[in-house]
Amino acid sequence: MKALVLSGGSGTRLRPFSYSMPKQLIPVAGRPVLEHVLDDIRGLGVREVGIVVGTWSPEIERAIGDGSRLGLRVTYIRQERPLGLAHCVRLGRPFLGDDDFVMYLGDNMLPDGVADIAASFRAGRPAAQVVVQRVADPRAFGVAEVEPDGTVRRLVEKPRHPRSDLALVGVYFFTPAVHAAAEAVAPGARGELEITDAIQLLIDRGATVRAGVYGGYWKDTGRIEDVLECNRHLLGGLRTEIAGQVDPLSSLSGPVVVAPGARVVRSRIVGPVIVGPGTLVEDSRIGPDVSLGAGCVLRGTGLSGSIVMDEASISGIDRLQDSLIGRAAVIAPRRDEIRHRLVIGDHTRVEIAA
Repeated sequence: MKALVLSGGSGTRLRPFSYSMPKQLIPVAGRPVLEHVLDDIRGLGVREVGIVVGTWSPEIERAIGDGSRLGLRVTYIRQERPLGLAHCVRLGRPFLGDDDFVMYLGDNMLPDGVADIAASFRAGRPAAQVVVQRVADPRAFGVAEVEPDGTVRRLVEKPRHPRSDLALVGVYFFTPAVHAAAEAVAPGARGELEITDAIQLLIDRGATVRAGVYGGYWKDTGRIEDVLECNRHLLGGLRTEIAGQVDPLSSLSGPVVVAPGARVVRSRIVGPVIVGPGTLVEDSRIGPDVSLGAGCVLRGTGLSGSIVMDEASISGIDRLQDSLIGRAAVIAPRRDEIRHRLVIGDHTRVEIAA
């Protein structure tokens, strides 16, 4: 089995960050979302991965490389503009050949893994097997109408009146039968080649399509709020590891990672917290639920429930919470009194009432 990972798209819901970096490289619990995805794929026993990339191809290739660091062999497949998931299957055909494959959206987080669904697919080899999860309001999702035995009868994209609560979560297993269907579909209402249309065509032609229900944590990291929530969830599994320096005047409680080269000086850290490589935390109160990237500087800062990306600087700011701070951003104080919540893009300088 091979894997096709989709890492194109413009990420409009994650602006301003997606103006300066691909959404798949936004860090969650200290690692890019795309690395979490590739870890999940490796956990399925898959080693050959094709990554569909768009305009952010150089940044993604620089971050992931040839995949050897992650135990994978990665091939990059260029998509000049986003024309739909079935279009990605068309582009991936030379890489995929006649192998079965898993298609995985590169901004989806399923940390509990789908190994049991993959095993079911391998054992039964239906033409396609979609991964679904029960949701309270299916109207915002592709919805699968499923028979009691798990056979998919119909797929509907964002129905006004859903006849099922099973939402497609962005992971699909396919045999080579999908290629003919992907070639046959026409653009849908959004002007894109929809994978749901290709799967429905398989059903209409009499092929077997099954659904595997995923019961674990699932988050599409397409919005700022989703990124922060996912960060909190993953930090819940953190284990203490102190490789950097913590001075005697500092206190750590709960699970805390202090990476090599990091320093904690006269500060209190309440886990779960990750302090990235080479980062300085001085005279600050950090945590819980905080991920600090590499090379950051935090002085006189109170911070919780937040992600701070590489080389950002925060000084003299208290009560900062639920914030996503971009790379090399600078946050410095002004005089006044207020509670702060920030969404800061890369290379930004903001003066905050302090």
